[in-house]
Amino acid sequence: MSNSFSKQHNLLALFGGTFDPIHFGHLRPVQALAQQVGLEKVILLPNHVPPHRPQPEATPSQRLEMVKLAIQNAPLFAIDTRELEKNSPSYTIETLVELRQEIGPEKPLAFIIGQDSLLSINKWHGWDHILDNCHLLVCSRPGYATQFTDPKMQNWLLEHQTTDPIALNQVANGYIFIGDTPLVNISATEIREKLSSGDSCQDLIPDAVLQYIHQQHLYQQ
Repeated sequence: MSNSFSKQHNLLALFGGTFDPIHFGHLRPVQALAQQVGLEKVILLPNHVPPHRPQPEATPSQRLEMVKLAIQNAPLFAIDTRELEKNSPSYTIETLVELRQEIGPEKPLAFIIGQDSLLSINKWHGWDHILDNCHLLVCSRPGYATQFTDPKMQNWLLEHQTTDPIALNQVANGYIFIGDTPLVNISATEIREKLSSGDSCQDLIPDAVLQYIHQQHLYQQ
């Protein structure tokens, strides 16, 4: 095994979300990204109080249970509950700084976001320090622009962007990698609407999660 290949398994990645509910639009692009960049682990970070969006319909414990059920046969994934245990808004930068202190300055760390999040990242709290702590791995999203309208932000993207997965594994932080991920054009909002209307979501949500949703009578009007 070449040295560069063995280094490909150093990279640890985080993927945050409300997961209300978790669905294939979360899981499949991340699994594709993991293959592209050689991720050893993707740690799912369920949010407790998302700062930029409406509050979740399911309780924190229900959302955590759905995440556990979704990944029970997927060894790529693990769960970190630190954000779920907070009663205050979960700011990504605070979690990244905390994790960076735990794993040390040298281990490559990445945070996975969608293309829509990348294009609004300058609205995030402490966004300009994110690349000081990790790489950004970006999942393609259907219908979203591929570049910033603001020239300063576009220059920031071009300055940090790489197309080389090996580079992500060789340094601890600082790169942006835009993955060629499957375009799963479904949102949790649409899924909640379908569930509320009694429409089938079998192709959108893992079976075990769907069973749990029905058992708990979640997302019913």
